[in-house]
Amino acid sequence: MSDRLTLAFDTSAAHCAAALLSGDRVLATAFESMRKGQAERLMPLLEDVLAKAGHAWSDLDVIGVGTGPGNFTGVRIAVAGARGLGLGLGIPVEGVTAPEAYAAGRDVIVCLDAPRDRVHFAYGSEILLGDVVPPNWHAPLTGPAAARIAEASGRPLAETPDLAVEIARIAADRAAPGRARPAPVYMRPADAAPASDPPPVILP
Repeated sequence: MSDRLTLAFDTSAAHCAAALLSGDRVLATAFESMRKGQAERLMPLLEDVLAKAGHAWSDLDVIGVGTGPGNFTGVRIAVAGARGLGLGLGIPVEGVTAPEAYAAGRDVIVCLDAPRDRVHFAYGSEILLGDVVPPNWHAPLTGPAAARIAEASGRPLAETPDLAVEIARIAADRAAPGRARPAPVYMRPADAAPASDPPPVILP
């Protein structure tokens, strides 16, 4: 585990989440539920997290950001904010998807909320939209939609980790100069995207 000071955040769902880590040590976290207003709240929330741990922006070594899949606008807010911070501070920015953050290196099926009360199921490199876990996937469930799927299916549950903390851990391990800028990860094409953005990643 890198000992770099890493600030990570995510606004891919109805929340603003952030974590500050030094190596594997969690210095401060914040989580606020909100359906809108992430663009206005994100930077003050990050400043609060830094202040809580007694650090300043100039102390940071790495920015980690959640890239989705999730709400189109929320993912864009976080990714744009992370790019701006990385450019301004001159530090690496690493994107981390929600499935890899919630999996946290374990053999688990990640369950993410999707529109119309459906679920995105992610296992390994596969991600599917549905109502039930694919029958050939045999692993415990984790993620924000895991509890209701487990209750309906009788599948075993695994602990759901803190999303921002896991984004920070993954980002600290792999961020490096010269890596590609983070891009939003969508389950379907966005309605619109600025021409200057790199193409979003569309999961199959």
